[in-house]
Amino acid sequence: MHLKSLTLKGFKSFASPTTFHFEPGITAVVGPNGSGKSNVVDALAWVMGEQGAKSLRGGKMEDVIFAGSTGTGGPGGSGRAPLGRAEVRLTIDNTDGALPVDYAEVTISRTMFRNGGSEYAINGQACRLLDVQELLSDSGIGREMHVIVGQGQLDAILSAGPDERRGFIEEAAGVLKHRKRKEKALRKLDAMQGNLTRLQDLTVELRRQLKPLGRQAEVARRAAVIQSDLRDARLRLLADDLVALTETLEAEVADETALRARRAEVEAELTDVTRRETGLEETAAVEAPALARAQDTWYRLSSLRERFRGTGSLAAERVRHLAVEPEDDQPGRDPDELDRQARTARADDQSLTEAVQRDRVVLAAAVASRQDAEARLADEQQRTALAARAAADRREGLARLAGEVAAARSRVEAGEAEVGRLAAAVESAQARAARAQAEFARLETQVAGLDAGEEDLDADHEEAALRLAAAEERLLGLRREEQTAERERAALLARKEALEIGLARKDGPGAVLAAEDRLAGVLGSVASLLSVEPGYEAAVAAALGGAADAVAVIDLAAAEAAIRLLKHDDAGRVGLLVGAGSPMYEATYDQKPAAPAASGGRPALDLVEMPDALRPAVTAALADVVVVEDLAAARAVATAHPRLTAVTRDGDMLARDRAAGGSSHDPTLLEVQAAVDEAGTRLVEAAHRLDRLRFALQSAMEEQSLAGRDVQAALNRLHESDARMAAVAEQLGRLGAQARSARGEADRLQRSIAAAQDAVDTDSRSLAELEKRLGAAQESLDGGADGTVELGLGTAVAAL
Repeated sequence: MHLKSLTLKGFKSFASPTTFHFEPGITAVVGPNGSGKSNVVDALAWVMGEQGAKSLRGGKMEDVIFAGSTGTGGPGGSGRAPLGRAEVRLTIDNTDGALPVDYAEVTISRTMFRNGGSEYAINGQACRLLDVQELLSDSGIGREMHVIVGQGQLDAILSAGPDERRGFIEEAAGVLKHRKRKEKALRKLDAMQGNLTRLQDLTVELRRQLKPLGRQAEVARRAAVIQSDLRDARLRLLADDLVALTETLEAEVADETALRARRAEVEAELTDVTRRETGLEETAAVEAPALARAQDTWYRLSSLRERFRGTGSLAAERVRHLAVEPEDDQPGRDPDELDRQARTARADDQSLTEAVQRDRVVLAAAVASRQDAEARLADEQQRTALAARAAADRREGLARLAGEVAAARSRVEAGEAEVGRLAAAVESAQARAARAQAEFARLETQVAGLDAGEEDLDADHEEAALRLAAAEERLLGLRREEQTAERERAALLARKEALEIGLARKDGPGAVLAAEDRLAGVLGSVASLLSVEPGYEAAVAAALGGAADAVAVIDLAAAEAAIRLLKHDDAGRVGLLVGAGSPMYEATYDQKPAAPAASGGRPALDLVEMPDALRPAVTAALADVVVVEDLAAARAVATAHPRLTAVTRDGDMLARDRAAGGSSHDPTLLEVQAAVDEAGTRLVEAAHRLDRLRFALQSAMEEQSLAGRDVQAALNRLHESDARMAAVAEQLGRLGAQARSARGEADRLQRSIAAAQDAVDTDSRSLAELEKRLGAAQESLDGGADGTVELGLGTAVAAL
């Protein structure tokens, strides 16, 4: 590796573009003071990345730009205006591969603008200062590698201390670049550690914030569970209240039914009593005239008695008056009249006395009869009252007994109805318990199925998760492969472009190829028209010699036109390979050289594919050429077949009267074209591979998306299954409670039925006894006591 050229434009004293060409070995720049010798060294340091203005003998970095001059200066520096930028290009020969790039030449350029902007490029491609520094440091050169020793620096190196010498030694050993990289990596690690610390702080803060949120979530979950239990308890209480109210309603309905039956019985008894009362009223109505007649007779006799008493009192009063009053007390009256009156009064008195006597007899008889009748009436009334009281007592006892019978019958019927109701309730409770148990068993079967389905869902979710992980892994691998393929394609593209830049000729062949549209018969460069078997490019190029870098034309006229063009444009010289259009090949076109079968090599013509237009010229050039593996084989072929030329695969050539070869050589256009073709082929393959990877990547992304959807769907199904399991578990708990409640209710009703049946049996026995007593009382009441009393009372009243 060596510096091949240095081009300065607008750098310090070099206002005009100036190019220095360097050959391998030592190059000395000689000139008077102020001619710009030091500026050449500064340009080398500056293009390799020097950032210190003082190291460039300036006050600021913009001082490297040509500032203009009105006087005599360095080369190109007189009477020039200031420039706006400075540019330096350094070309390094890299045929030995010292620089880690696949280029035979590497051109590094740096451009500085007045506004302070700076641009770097490697082989015309924009890059960073870091890229330039790393490229040069890998080869042991650069602004910090002390490859440029300025004035006074040698003494500093000789008088340096151990630490400084160690730095120089490490620099010479290539340790400095690794130290720089280490420092850079440490800075990145420090920055990453700061970010990590910040991330940890954020994590701690988020965890601190998540703790109360977690507690709140736990409280909310517990609240939800409590609300669910409360809701279930309320529903159970409501169900129990409903059952109790239903039982109360049924009991009230049964009591109402019993009361209605009792009311019907009482109404029937009331109708019977009313009927009997009506009969007694009819009997009283029939006996009322006799009673009225007796009462009239009693009233009439009482009136006569009073009349007779008044008459007797009047008569007695008159007698007393007449006996007491003297006759002298009646002065002035006629004695005859008085005598008449006396006789009349006596007669009246006698008649009255007789009447009184008769009436007294009648009265005495009537009084006696009345007294007798009254006595008998009183006796009969007393007997009637006693009989009525006894009858009333018997009727009251009978009614009470009938009421007891009815109450006992009602109790028996109510008890039997209660027993029936309880039996129906027991059947209903047992039916509910059976239904709840059957539903419980069905749900248990369903739970078993759900458990099995849950296992399947878990398996599906795990399988989907594995597919997703595999898809993500495949996607990650494809992305890595895509990145690798993209880098490989970019590298191949850069190599191809760099090699094509190497094919671009700026000498005579380049001028001919550039004027291809003006020159008729130009076929192109020989290197682009020939196809050499891989690995034999150097051998074929050595066999062709200068023809490998020549330009192919169709005939001699085209060759003459190309030469005249170069002479006219003063564009240099060119080698031309004349094609089949030349008349000189007509006679020899079909003549092929004898194949050296016994030479131990391969004919060069067998290694080359060419268009028909070049076949005569190429055949003429390679007819006596044999390609062998090494120099020993080449010497053997040249000795055994003096007319043949032996060429090794490395490009060494041996013939009878000439030879060429060595350790290294500049690549010929044929080799560069082969490298371009190879790079193009590999670039197409890389592009195809990249397209396949991108297609596979798209398919993998779709597969990942589908697997993600499958995982989400499986997770949703798991959640739905969990919800169903929770609902079924809740329903199982509710059904279990219902079954237990129904069985408990059935047991309680069974006990109630037993108690009610005992009460019914007791009431039935009491009813039988009361009915027996009621029958006996009714028979004694129907014996006729009331008729006898009523007949005696009628006779007594008639007697009155």
